[in-house]
Amino acid sequence: MKKKLIIDADIGVDDAQALMVAIADPDVEVLGIICCYGNTPLENVLKNTLRVLKVCNRLDIPVYRGCSEPLLAHKRHAGDFHGKDGLGDVPDPDAPCLELLQKKRGVPAMIKLVNQNPGEVTLVATAPLTNLALAAQLNPSFSKNLKALYIMGGNTESRGNTTVCGEFNFVADPEAAYIVLDRYTCPTYIATWEFSCRNSLPWSFCDTWLAQDTDKARFMEKISLHTRTMVQTDRYQKELVSGPGFNTCDTYAMAAAIEDTLVTESEEVAVTVELEGKHTRGMMVLDYMDLLKKKHKVFVMKSIDLEKFKQLLMNALK
Repeated sequence: MKKKLIIDADIGVDDAQALMVAIADPDVEVLGIICCYGNTPLENVLKNTLRVLKVCNRLDIPVYRGCSEPLLAHKRHAGDFHGKDGLGDVPDPDAPCLELLQKKRGVPAMIKLVNQNPGEVTLVATAPLTNLALAAQLNPSFSKNLKALYIMGGNTESRGNTTVCGEFNFVADPEAAYIVLDRYTCPTYIATWEFSCRNSLPWSFCDTWLAQDTDKARFMEKISLHTRTMVQTDRYQKELVSGPGFNTCDTYAMAAAIEDTLVTESEEVAVTVELEGKHTRGMMVLDYMDLLKKKHKVFVMKSIDLEKFKQLLMNALK
């Protein structure tokens, strides 16, 4: 029995890496990809998703148009981190046309796919959580039909990568993150910003990974050049404290969803999201004192089997 995944993503370079890991796994069936604004505006995300599927020869996977802006917050994007188009500003004259997109909108499609496969679908969210929040509002029992939810987002030590205390996916739509962490009752696993920083890989591995003689590797090398150049500057290392290595943050959540034994340490704790603080809006809050009296707790990832993680990445570009 293959693992059934729905992927909610704002396809930039790191989302592309995560998506390629999922597609390459023979034990995974991707039921659909719901696109969201984030790394770049939604129209770019839609194009990027189709570009990644084309290089993987998987344009059969349904792609849906999701939300183009947050619920209430001011719209923001990831600047020029992954290039203006989200994939390193690499020209692609043969990019698939948007006519390949599904006609059905993303959130209703996600609800339908999950309801058709109750208890079987794992949802992997690597974007702002706007689509997921709307799904919970439109169908309050939505999360009860999920097998599990894996999120890349939030933080545990108030270390920001967008604001002083905020990780991008949560800061981009704090209200959506709050709703998801408040209303989703399925098993929930979170790969936070600090967690991905602590589990970054050596740049020597990245070089080996991209040196594979395949179209996928050549594609990844081109689209990631802009980001790698930026990340390897001293200024970035000092500002984001990301560690001296290759941090493909979205892929940690995807890999954990695919490989049950990948996460070697986690902690179960109730969490919420700060909505009002001047410096802390969008920051994930961990309730170690149980003051929130929340029944549902999440699993915050702490460490992983890095060798298994490396293998999943290598397989993605074969």
